[in-house]
Amino acid sequence: MIIKFSPFAPLPGHFELPIVTLAGDVLTINNEPFDFTQLPTGATLPADAIGSDYFAGPVDRIAGELHLTLKLPTGPNPSRAVAFPEPITAVDGPVAIPFDPEPEPEFAGLVA
Repeated sequence: MIIKFSPFAPLPGHFELPIVTLAGDVLTINNEPFDFTQLPTGATLPADAIGSDYFAGPVDRIAGELHLTLKLPTGPNPSRAVAFPEPITAVDGPVAIPFDPEPEPEFAGLVA
């Protein structure tokens, strides 16, 4: 499965980084499975037919392989890797979603 990402800056608290896993042609996002096993080669399933806000475009099966785009929530100042993510080839198991770690809190000064 080829997964592309479409970065966007959501309103705080409105869209979280998804937990994504893959098992064959079943992509699970935050415990909700999306089964694409019935999508034949050369077919396209429009994003609005999928019924999930996490898909940023259609799902295509090209030469037997699924191709899709997922929305990628970012912070206000994403790194280059998150702002311009490379497509990934996902295999069964957890899918590595590009993200920026939370910044470490800054302390103005410590009093002993």
